[in-house]
Parts: sequence; C-alpha cells; structure tokens
Amino acid sequence: MLLRVALGGLRFLLPPRGGGGASSLGQQCLRCWQLPQRRTQYSVVSEVASHARVTVPSVPNAVTNRAVGRWLLICSGTVAGAVVLGGITRLTESGLSMVDWHLVREMKPPQTQQEWEAEFQKYQQFPEFKILNHDMTLTEFKFIWYMEYSHRMWGRLVGLAYILPAAYFWRKGYLNRSLKGRVLALCGFVCFQGLLGWYMVKSGLEEKPDSHDIPRVSQYRLAAHLGSALVLYCYSLWTGLSLLLPQHKLPETRHLLQLRRFAHGTAGLIFLTALSVLKNIFENPTTVQFDHRILGVSSVTAITALYLFAKKVPLPRRARMAVASLMAVACLQVTLGISTLLLYVPTPLAATHQSGSLVLLSVALWLMHELRRVPK
Repeated sequence: MLLRVALGGLRFLLPPRGGGGASSLGQQCLRCWQLPQRRTQYSVVSEVASHARVTVPSVPNAVTNRAVGRWLLICSGTVAGAVVLGGITRLTESGLSMVDWHLVREMKPPQTQQEWEAEFQKYQQFPEFKILNHDMTLTEFKFIWYMEYSHRMWGRLVGLAYILPAAYFWRKGYLNRSLKGRVLALCGFVCFQGLLGWYMVKSGLEEKPDSHDIPRVSQYRLAAHLGSALVLYCYSLWTGLSLLLPQHKLPETRHLLQLRRFAHGTAGLIFLTALSVLKNIFENPTTVQFDHRILGVSSVTAITALYLFAKKVPLPRRARMAVASLMAVACLQVTLGISTLLLYVPTPLAATHQSGSLVLLSVALWLMHELRRVPK
C-alpha cells in the first residue's frame, strides 16, 4: 500500500511522456507556489476591509449633528427675516398690492410698461384702491407691489431652505428617527405657512358692501399667520440648540426647579407680548395697544425678578450669560418701544422694535435650553 502511494507521488512529479515535459513540470510548480500567495493576498484584503468596516463611523454622530444643528439655526434666521419683512410690509400697507397667488408664475415681476399697467388695473378692482388709494400713481403702486413681492419671495426662500437640505440630510442618513419626525413636522409647517399667508391676504380682498372702513386683512388670520411663524421659529431654534450645545448636569435643587419654572413662564409671557404687537385679539386698536403695554410691562417685571432670583442660584457660566443677556435685551426693547411711540411710529424704528421682540424671545429660549433637565 505504501509502495503504491510512493509510486503515485513519483508519477506526479515525473514529466509526462512526449515533448514539453520540462515546461509542464515548471508550470505545475509555479501554480503550486502561486496558490498560497493568492490565499495570503485574499486574507490581507479581507482583513483590511473588515478593519475599514469597523473604523467607519456610524451616522448620525457628533459631526452630522453639528451640521444639522447649524442648518436649523440658519432656517430659524430665515424665518426671523420673514417675520421682520412681513412687519415692514404691514407698516407700509403693502400687503394687499398683489391680488392673486401663483407658486411659480408670480416669481417673475412685470418687466414692461404694459405689464405694469395691467397689474395696476387688477389692483384697481379691489376695495383697498377704491376706498383708500384711489389717487395712487403707478410709481407709488410699484413701491408697495415690490414690498409684498419681496415678502412672498422671501417666503419661498424659507421653504427651499427647509426642504432641500432636509432631503439631502435624509438621503445621507444624517437624521435619526427622532430627528426625522421633527424635520418632517418643520417642512410641513413651512408649507402650511404659505397657504395660511394667502388665506390671510384673501380676507382683505373681499368686497364688503355694507362697510366703509379701510380694507384690512382679518386680524384673526393675521394673528394665526404670525403666531404660526413664531412657533416655527422657536421650534427650529430649540432643535438647533439641542444639537449644538451640550447639556449641563445641574443639581436638581429646589431653587433650580423654581428658576426653571420661572424661566418657562417668562418665555411664555414674552411670546404673547411679541404676538400682541399686531392687532390680534380685539378689533379696537386702542384696546390692543393697551394690552401690548400691559404685557410689555409684565414681561420686563418678570425678567427683572428672574434676573435677581438667578443670582441666588449657582449656575454654569453659559447659563449666567443667558440671564444677563435677557436682562440687557429687555432694557433695550423697552427703550425702543417708548421711542417708537414718542416719534409716532416711524417705519424703521417700528421694524427694529419688532426685531427686538424676536431677539428677546430667542434669548429666553436660550436660557430655557441652558436650564433644561438632563434626561436619564
């Protein structure tokens, strides 16, 4: 038996009969030598690939969260710009100059004299021109038209700022399950804002035969439009801060719990004060102005009490900066409000006062974020 095995092995090594035996033997030896080389190469490649799979970071992570957080802060900034621009449009009484709404077609403004005259003729068919602006010239109409046009184009920019990056981050896997729900809600809210804006404008274009008052949009629809914009702004800002700023592990003392509740109540009061800049609840402007002053004084009083109470609570440096900033912006906002009234509401100063309300609301949200409870 052993002899047969030995002879078989010897026959394997010996060249076959006929020509080319030496070359065949060399090829067989070369194949036998290359086989372990290839196995070694395959093992090295597979080891490198497995190592690469281990070292590739999973998404979302800290880097992607920072990118999403910065994007949401930019989005909140565009919403703030839309709110300020909408306030200027209201102060210049330009909101009813564009009497129709098209998502794409109205993005191109009139170019020729004939197109401007046709647009002006459409405006002349509605109550604002008949009752208030019956002596308006084409040049004056162009000014209010461009004010409303700027506000609408800015609104479209806000929509693109939300929807396009959201689609990119979603496709790249930058969003976890919780963030996906928030981003979907934000994008849906932006679309709702556009529809609500036209629903508001439409109320000011309706004919009211029994009324000779100055045509205006519905105060309730106006309040809903501004209120939803503020909610969109706050939600975007809060989500962005949550992704960018690490949470403080604060000791859950009784004073801290009281300060946290106090900060939440103060932020709610600031929100209502910012909303009351418009004629939102009552039709009487004098009553609304009185309500706004009462809310403003209450907000400043609450902020001052919060500032004094926070001095007794040990807080991190960033939280103390938020408290001090809230107090400083409140004082500036009071100065702007009084100056606006004494100077009979000039448009630049009134727009600055409305912008100040957004800054004050932003700092209040920042303070709430610094004081939030760390989830277990």
